[in-house]
Amino acid sequence: LPTRAGSSLEPEEHSMEPPAMPEEEEVPLTVAPGPAGCQLFGYVGIEAVLDQMKIKTMKTGFEFNIMVVGQSGLGKSTMVNTLFKSKVSRKSSQPSQEERVPKTVQLQSITHVIEEKGVKMKLTVTDTPGFGDQINNENCWDPIIKYINEQYERYLREEILITRKRKIPDTRVHGCVYFVPPTGHWLRPLDLEFMRRLSKIVNVVPVIAKADTLTLEERAEFKQRVRTGPEGLLECPMCPQPWLKHHVPQIQEDLKTHAISVYPQEDFDQDPEDRALNNRIREKIPFAVVGADQEHQVNGKRVLGRKTKWGIIEVENPAHCEFPLLRDLLIRSHLQDLKDITHNVHYESYRVRRLNESNRP
Repeated sequence: LPTRAGSSLEPEEHSMEPPAMPEEEEVPLTVAPGPAGCQLFGYVGIEAVLDQMKIKTMKTGFEFNIMVVGQSGLGKSTMVNTLFKSKVSRKSSQPSQEERVPKTVQLQSITHVIEEKGVKMKLTVTDTPGFGDQINNENCWDPIIKYINEQYERYLREEILITRKRKIPDTRVHGCVYFVPPTGHWLRPLDLEFMRRLSKIVNVVPVIAKADTLTLEERAEFKQRVRTGPEGLLECPMCPQPWLKHHVPQIQEDLKTHAISVYPQEDFDQDPEDRALNNRIREKIPFAVVGADQEHQVNGKRVLGRKTKWGIIEVENPAHCEFPLLRDLLIRSHLQDLKDITHNVHYESYRVRRLNESNRP
């Protein structure tokens, strides 16, 4: 039979292998740049996380521990009562009679549970009766440092347990309010040495106690001296030799290099907004405060204040004192930040030091 061109009578061998597919070119994976936030096409409910956190916090509550340090008679207990508008500085067996705390160096802590609009707070106030009242005040800060470190140690022991509590009780001191006597002069060597030592382990907030005893000019001059030192001579806290004028910039440099680093610290500002807010606060430190736990009638309203022969000093009036700034700092704006810095900075430093000591041969 005739055959077609290109054809053959021999049977063709068919391969069992599948035909080779054409090779695909490898395309590198690239991520196209896009905006930081992804736009949603409908409601998802992510914002409900805030409501969940709020409900959980209201159920469990939170803890806040504050310490007040200063000489007797500077109004520490009254200031704490004014901050929380309740009798939280003393425990008494009878409601009408307060327990008198003896003037000793032994620290005393009092815990209360206060509630406002459904939010519960376990408040612990640590008082230091008799601090700086002795003739020889050498090492009078040692009991305070020991107490603060003991609270860190207690938290550390609970944290390193194999089977630990779901929520570790927090007794660490979150803030220390140091009361400076309203002398109108510069800080005393005791004040400088205390803040220099304590600012390394706790958040220290200095205040000028009983600021109503100073005029506005004296108050402004005193605050300037506290921050930068006087323009003339300044007694050295460590030796009797005075510092001359050219040593005053050195004092400012020491403050910047954390010789005395009071709260809010510049190194812990998170973003420009926090830095701007904290700069305004740092300009006002130390706060000139007046405490009062009694109400008086002023223009038909009941206000907290101190009654004198020439009028009533309103505690919550910014024109009279800077107590509202102190309250906003400790409670309304920086309470959580105080706790965060205590946990992430001061407690972390103590934990690292203790673990290094335990690992040494």
